[in-house]
Amino acid sequence: MSGTAKLDPVVEAFVEALNAHDTDQFYGVLTEDATMSDDGVERNLAQWTESEIFSANGHLVVDTVDSDDGLALTADYTNSRWGSLRTTWKFLLRDGLISRFETGQA
Repeated sequence: MSGTAKLDPVVEAFVEALNAHDTDQFYGVLTEDATMSDDGVERNLAQWTESEIFSANGHLVVDTVDSDDGLALTADYTNSRWGSLRTTWKFLLRDGLISRFETGQA
């Protein structure tokens, strides 16, 4: 990990949209066929984001950027369903959009 690593701009937009609960901006940085997993389990992206982020006041505070390309991070994630958890997030990009993200407890 680089001490000066910064988030990829698309990942930064993802975090900003998540924290603003801006579904248009959030889905705007994802490919139409984006996929995701939570703690290693494949999830339905629309159902998961609605229950874990948008309906549950999800908020992500990035602690560290864990890759030089800015596509992995460790953060404190808080929502009204689970409280606060230390989490990792990894992103794959395709054509300038997020095609997959994987999250889980750190």
